[in-house]
Amino acid sequence: MRIQSESTIHHPRDVAFAAYRDRLPEIAAYIPDIREIIVRAREDDGSVVALHNEWFADTEIPKMVKAVVRPEMLRWDDYASWDSAGFVCSWRLRVGAFTESVSCSGTNTFVAVGPNETRVMLSGDLTLDLSSVRGVPRFMARKLGPQIERFIVAMITPNLEQVNQSLQAFLDAQTVGA
Repeated sequence: MRIQSESTIHHPRDVAFAAYRDRLPEIAAYIPDIREIIVRAREDDGSVVALHNEWFADTEIPKMVKAVVRPEMLRWDDYASWDSAGFVCSWRLRVGAFTESVSCSGTNTFVAVGPNETRVMLSGDLTLDLSSVRGVPRFMARKLGPQIERFIVAMITPNLEQVNQSLQAFLDAQTVGA
């Protein structure tokens, strides 16, 4: 399933890119459905920064999938490679639910559309294969798979859009405080 998002940040591209990369745990306070983001690892290599962030969601689980998705599963690992030379971030998510059955990856591209305006374009893919989930009968895997995939995409996509809005709010607050 395709994941896409596009937002405009009213700050210079280098500022938006660096804040998104380096200050995400602080930006988390501006994201309504995120409890926290923890930086687990960071490696700098010239213009490329490799990050491993762990995200913790704070969202309601639909009744339809409560039997399979538990609250502790609403976390994910974000492995990202931030290339400041091209203003692009390649990422891969490892979700807390059905870890071996879910594949999610993509890119964020930061494009300057003016001296104080940046377009953040996210493009990614999510695939779910419940046939490998222990304890889920095949007939249920076929029925539940699309519902859970929609739930995961529904949780991730608005969050990604909200992250950009939260980045805007964070940068606005930094500007006011400066």
